[in-house]
Amino acid sequence: MDQQTMQALRDAMSSGMRVATGCTEPVAIAFAGATAYAQTSGEIRRIILRASANIIKNAFVVGIPGTEFTGPKYAVAIGAVCGDPARELELLENLDPALVARAAALVAAGDVELDRAECEAKLYIEVELKTDADTVLVRVIGSHTHVDSIVKNGETVYQNSCRAEGEDHGCAPAYHLSDVYEFCTAAPLEEFALVRQAIELNSAIAREGLAGDYGLRVGRTLREDVAAGASANDTTNYAMSLAAAASDARMAGVDLPVMSNSGSGNQGIAATLPVVAVWERVDGKDEERLLRACALSNLITIYIKSKFGVLSALCGAVVASTGVASAVVWLRGGGLPEIACAISNVLGNVAGMLCDGAKASCALKISTCTNAAMLAATLAMRRLRVASNEGIVELRPEDSIDNFALLGNEGSDELDKLILDMIIHKKDQT
Repeated sequence: MDQQTMQALRDAMSSGMRVATGCTEPVAIAFAGATAYAQTSGEIRRIILRASANIIKNAFVVGIPGTEFTGPKYAVAIGAVCGDPARELELLENLDPALVARAAALVAAGDVELDRAECEAKLYIEVELKTDADTVLVRVIGSHTHVDSIVKNGETVYQNSCRAEGEDHGCAPAYHLSDVYEFCTAAPLEEFALVRQAIELNSAIAREGLAGDYGLRVGRTLREDVAAGASANDTTNYAMSLAAAASDARMAGVDLPVMSNSGSGNQGIAATLPVVAVWERVDGKDEERLLRACALSNLITIYIKSKFGVLSALCGAVVASTGVASAVVWLRGGGLPEIACAISNVLGNVAGMLCDGAKASCALKISTCTNAAMLAATLAMRRLRVASNEGIVELRPEDSIDNFALLGNEGSDELDKLILDMIIHKKDQT
């Protein structure tokens, strides 16, 4: 592999795998609020948050770490009052309860306003913050911590528009699936420090999810069902329970960091923990194989998301389960031909799963996609695959991924609007 491709893969891993505390959309809102307040002095008088449909739906009901609160208004207020923007995706860790109470008081007093931004960008956050002394406008566009501009008292004091508004649909990466495979299976182990950290962090929150009473209790219930003899104590159920338990805890707002993937903590969980579970059952001793398998899963997830875009109306757990299926194939002795089959099998099965916001039931979707990944790998090891004349699947896995990305990019806009309207205007919540 040439050095340029090697560096592109290193860059993809370092930008795609980042530590985050809490669901990344509320964190991004909090980051924008913190960035705005850092430019001001005096007491906060009013905060106006304008965000894209994708941001609002993913922040609407998910727990904010270390607090009892949910929703975009609380996220932006807590970020403004409590957050240090230098901590980026970790700024909601170890919040001061007294400051959280001050932020909540702003929301209770009606001093925080939420509007949907009419824009093309899927990831768009605009915070207008007014204090006794200043008015600051901050825009975050394209990625969760990319500050596009800061306007203070009518004067632009910062501008970093590296992409045009609306161009967050993804683009072709500077490497191929075969490069990902070669890098993950042959590169020196020191390349995978982030992968090691992902295993440690995501395993810790999974243990918390299994021990506690969080959300739908998907992971813990699966584990209890196995213990009761109602379900098989097999690798698939073990993988499903581990991944779901981590999401149970994270969506409930547990104050533990995770290693995210492509801007999503749930994707980082879903791309890593099923692979850990399979390794524990089929090997359990060779740590090098674990690191390489988790690297393969995470980098394939990053590869797909680079084409797919950061946010979409389609569920990111599908993307992560494609990486998982590929890594499970490798752990079971398969190579690129079997991985191609596995990718076809995942995308031919669960590609249409909707993203209807970040919430407790994300753990259910992660368990479903983990199951799909395991079945896809089992078929792939026998060279069985969804045929290239069926649905969105093509002969080459890269072309199937391109079709999936096209659905996520071009097919999402109207779906996102419909989904958000359904989320906001519930008919009956009794």
